[in-house]
Amino acid sequence: MSRKRKPMRVILIDDHALFRVGLQGLLEQRGIEVVAAVGDGATGIQKVLHHKPDVILLDLRMPDMGGLEVLRVLRENDIDIPVAMLTTSNEEADLVKCLQQGAQGYLLKDMEPDELVGALRDIVMGRSVVAQELTDVLARMVQGNYSSDEEDPFAELTPREREILSLLAEGQSNKLIARNLGISDGTVKLHVKSILRKLNVHSRVEAAVIAVEKGLRQSG
Repeated sequence: MSRKRKPMRVILIDDHALFRVGLQGLLEQRGIEVVAAVGDGATGIQKVLHHKPDVILLDLRMPDMGGLEVLRVLRENDIDIPVAMLTTSNEEADLVKCLQQGAQGYLLKDMEPDELVGALRDIVMGRSVVAQELTDVLARMVQGNYSSDEEDPFAELTPREREILSLLAEGQSNKLIARNLGISDGTVKLHVKSILRKLNVHSRVEAAVIAVEKGLRQSG
């Protein structure tokens, strides 16, 4: 009676072969299709362009081309497939850099497999997910950027941009925002770029956190 859900398609980029193979097996056991599992960033980018997966699982520390560089190349080429960093680092600076480069998730390698799958599903739905022990870093990061209460960070935003930002703060994806507002995906994308520029941030996650901090959310 219920329609069978299409399997989530994931690309895994991690230079540790043993971890990569083990994680691929764990994900496939849970009904996730790993369309490619590769050990270096350059090959990973090629696979992303070829397969266009639902989400990219990306190791932070890799030789030659690290995860941050891979992320930068993807975003500079307007590839907005969600990226979840999967790392052993719980360093605040690493998290901040990844979010600034446009990562939608920051997950730790010691998390439970089912927890990881749940996080990936949330990320594919357009939500941003940060490892439990690092969530307070987001608030501190934003407070550091916007400590002055009398300054309105949203002063330059148009009414439409405020509306889109409030939907971003609810974790909505571009597609969902476009559907809700009756505009095209491309128009939403242009508005989001303008919002990031005006707020002087580099990722949707940062913009959404600022919106939540400052109480800019749709009521009801």
